[in-house]
Amino acid sequence: MFNFKNYDFKRYNISLLIVVTTLISIGVFLIMQVEPDDYKKQIIGLIGGLCIAGVVSLIDYHFICKFYIILYLINLVLLVLVKLIGVEHHNARRWLDLKFFELQPSELTKIILIIFFAKLFIVFEHRINNFLFLLISIILMSIPTYLILTQTDLSTSIVLILVFVMLVFAAGISWKIILPILIVGVPSIWGLFWYVQQDYQVLLNPYQQERILSILNPEAYPATMYQQENSIQAIGSGQLIGKRFAEEASNLRGYRHVPIAESDFIFSVAGEELGFIGSIFILLLFAFIIYKCLSTARMAPDKMGTLIAIGIASMFAFQVFVNIGVATAILPNTGIPLPFLSQGLSSLISSMIAIGIILNIRLQPKKSKR
Repeated sequence: MFNFKNYDFKRYNISLLIVVTTLISIGVFLIMQVEPDDYKKQIIGLIGGLCIAGVVSLIDYHFICKFYIILYLINLVLLVLVKLIGVEHHNARRWLDLKFFELQPSELTKIILIIFFAKLFIVFEHRINNFLFLLISIILMSIPTYLILTQTDLSTSIVLILVFVMLVFAAGISWKIILPILIVGVPSIWGLFWYVQQDYQVLLNPYQQERILSILNPEAYPATMYQQENSIQAIGSGQLIGKRFAEEASNLRGYRHVPIAESDFIFSVAGEELGFIGSIFILLLFAFIIYKCLSTARMAPDKMGTLIAIGIASMFAFQVFVNIGVATAILPNTGIPLPFLSQGLSSLISSMIAIGIILNIRLQPKKSKR
């Protein structure tokens, strides 16, 4: 479990922890502007998250991966419990009431599935190009993804699918399989996108379909675009340096007219308070974290470590892209937290577990070949 003899503590990535702490601290500041009474929970999350990352960083990831099947089954149980006794907020049932806080299992699903498929692809490495094995892998991926989709959590479902695709690619799938999939898949995705816009489609709920239609024709759906339109105005009003640092800062804030600004639309708060420069700084911090994850993948002691690091890098990259894409109305409105910045202990804990695993992979140098 704690394989200290194989750890090189000179490789402990303090810079990654500093950047993560900086992002969470910025998040605390932004949440304080929107919900003055709730920021203390995020401070507790910061302290607890650093402790979690520190502990996880000392647990050998090989030990964690031994329980990949158990973790997968536990995850399914939690997702089923959400369906049965879950708590509903904003017309979405995604949480379990644990009395002291509400757990969102879909946040843990991201990490669990990365671990599960990284281990699975190593155990069956010789079958990665076998059609039956790929079909079984897709089914195993589809079960939790479907359960999350029925929570009306489309964004997390999309992130899971994209991360799975990256893991399959990194696992060494042959181009003989990739090319036919691309030839068939790209037109199919375009056809699917056309289909979900039709009145007779059955894949999406009416409000999910409306969100897709609204991004294509905003003028026809003013009520649906209300949140995103206000988000764009809030971000733009921050101009270069933001209202927080302007000489004649106004007390009027556009993000106060953006529902769920403390979570899914936290970037609108960042844009208005910190301006273009502050927003770019935040993006650079995220870029640094993703870069460190990818460099850890390259330096990992084995392929399983490489797959886990690539999966975590993909998870962060896709979440950042989707969240900011929604806040800037590039993508249809679908709720997903911005890692480390958004309010929510489930998201923060999940992200800090991921950082802890990256730190542990980094601790274990590549074994020299003899």
